[in-house]
Amino acid sequence: MDSDISQVFQKELTCSICLNSFTDPVTIDCGHSFCRPCLNLSWEAAQTPAKCPTCRETSQCRDFKTNILVKNLVSCIRQASVCQFLSSEEHMCGTHKEARKIFCEENKKLLCLLCSKTQEHETHKHSPIERAAEDYREKLLKQMRSLWAEIQENQRNLNEENRITDVWMDYVCLRRMIIKAVYENLHPDLHEEEKQHLKKLTQEGKNILQQLKKNEATMAQKRKELREMYEELMMMCHKPDLEMLQDLGDILMRSESVQLHMPQPVSPELSAGPITGLMDTLSRYRVNISFNNETTNHNIKLFDDVRSWRFRHDHQGTSFRSEGSNYFATWETKALTSGKHYWELDMDDSWDWALGVCSDSWIRKNGTLVESEDVFLLLCVKEHDSYSLFTTTPMIGQYLQKPQGRVGVFLDCEIGSVTFLNVAQSTIIWAYPNYSFNFPVRPFLYTGRA
Repeated sequence: MDSDISQVFQKELTCSICLNSFTDPVTIDCGHSFCRPCLNLSWEAAQTPAKCPTCRETSQCRDFKTNILVKNLVSCIRQASVCQFLSSEEHMCGTHKEARKIFCEENKKLLCLLCSKTQEHETHKHSPIERAAEDYREKLLKQMRSLWAEIQENQRNLNEENRITDVWMDYVCLRRMIIKAVYENLHPDLHEEEKQHLKKLTQEGKNILQQLKKNEATMAQKRKELREMYEELMMMCHKPDLEMLQDLGDILMRSESVQLHMPQPVSPELSAGPITGLMDTLSRYRVNISFNNETTNHNIKLFDDVRSWRFRHDHQGTSFRSEGSNYFATWETKALTSGKHYWELDMDDSWDWALGVCSDSWIRKNGTLVESEDVFLLLCVKEHDSYSLFTTTPMIGQYLQKPQGRVGVFLDCEIGSVTFLNVAQSTIIWAYPNYSFNFPVRPFLYTGRA
């Protein structure tokens, strides 16, 4: 009868994925329990929401908590199994005819009490086998949690690197078209400088593409190493206590070592290249802009929109400084309907900012800035200790250095285009293609100050 009960009890404490006793058991929404490592691997590539491996019910939560009750029950069964094995005659010390109940931490051997006091082992650290097994299993599980976090970070970094690699040459080609259009519109006589500028841009783009691909390969290799180490730790945790203790070797040290030197994503950055006489040409169209209409950040959630856009494009984990910030939006009272207009703004005192033009229709409905087709903006967003540039309509990441000091905006209503400039370097940040819009627009500014 006791044997039957023990078998039923053992079955209920068995993971249906690995068919071993639970290791770090977690219980999901439907009530079924699994080993945390088994569920991690099972759900790694699963769609959201993932499904229970047993009943196929969907589960939203992936922030698993250890089921302490189940974990303690499994521990009791393991200890009972160890005690039964230790009392068996075959486990007796051949020299002293005593049960080997001591684990030597130094050389990972099982000893009887008398052996542990011999000259060979007396200076070593010893523990009862049951306690040593629990302690080492916890160390293994701790390493697995750390390793899993590294695996997830590596995958996010690899996804980001893949995304950048996929769009990189398209971005370089688009930038070539934009630079060519700027030369044709503003400096049609600088043919040789245009050729050199475009040649340098193309070569720089190819060099960075090679760097991206090389880093992708490094990340993929690191992912393989991390996964193999994780699976090795998982197999070690599933072993019976005595076998686990004797097979430990240097697995903990190797697990720590494989987590070192994690490759990080390349942050590609193109050198814009100055254009001769550009600022002198634009100064002929300089106007004074009066920003008289103002609204607080309660009405416009620009950087919240940016966060949502970034999340949808595999940028999980990116944080932006928006909470507690003093953001405000303002725009020119007078709409611009014709002619060419150039103005500059000093943005050095702002950590997050956006400038450009918006349409009257957008002002009336006060909609989202990121996905609107009526707003043409250059955005600078602080991410931790660095800055990223974006342009809207459509939303595009700009792989250029953040401008220092004044930023220029050139609006050409005749061809329906807006150009953003780094004034200090006399370079083009971005220019919208001709005839991007044909409606009255107003200069627009959105800033956040410390």
